[in-house]
Amino acid sequence: MGWLSRIFGFYLDASIHVAFAVISLLMTTNIFLNILPEQHLILFVFFATVPSYNFIKYGAKAKKYILVNNSYHRQIQIFSLVLFALAGYHLFFLSYEVWLMCAVLALLVGLYALPVSSKHKNLRNSGIIKVLLVALVWTGTTFIIPVVASSLSFSWDIGILILQQFILILILLIPFEIRDLEYDELHLQTIPQRIGVSKTKTLGVVLSFIFLMITFFKDDLSRLEIFGKTILFLILNVMLLLTHRNQSKYFASFFVESIPICWLGILIILENYI
Repeated sequence: MGWLSRIFGFYLDASIHVAFAVISLLMTTNIFLNILPEQHLILFVFFATVPSYNFIKYGAKAKKYILVNNSYHRQIQIFSLVLFALAGYHLFFLSYEVWLMCAVLALLVGLYALPVSSKHKNLRNSGIIKVLLVALVWTGTTFIIPVVASSLSFSWDIGILILQQFILILILLIPFEIRDLEYDELHLQTIPQRIGVSKTKTLGVVLSFIFLMITFFKDDLSRLEIFGKTILFLILNVMLLLTHRNQSKYFASFFVESIPICWLGILIILENYI
């Protein structure tokens, strides 16, 4: 079983699982907005997510963010470069408006990973700002880009959905923030460092309740959305209940990141019965 373990390890370490989570959230956006899936957009987001996340994870360990000494990380780097090229190919078929949105998100990723001041090596080391920036990039990628690609006009309902996506991602980040307490330096002042693990989980419960309740502020509300987001509300609270400081190795990096994938599957099943 050693080769299976190595494949699974590469699957997680090379951010392939993250990429599936990202496109799953993008597909839920298509469902709620009744947008036909655009193949080039989905493939672009998938292929672009892998090198972006790997740049964030491993770039700081590389000399000048390019030269990698570790052979395993070099394999991930080569894999990322191939997918980056594929992302560029599919980007070619998308609109200039999508290009502009991608440029903005790329800038935010750069601010997250690259040094921005002498005080902060990058915004990744800026506590709460880090969490908000990650949620903003995920929301932009999984919701705003498909809206822009489909040339939809901004509306009240779209505003509600954007806010929900942002809140959802904040909740999904909580297990990672609690897990990283073991590694984060005290000066970062992350949310768990500021208010403790218990209150951070309580904050997640409150955010999940807000996530569900604002669903009913929409003008056009379907039964699929009510049932789907109620199920997700329950899943999120089970996740928060199971979140601890001493987590299993794969709790956050696999099981939490599987929630968007599972939710997409649930929505597809519900579409056939509601």
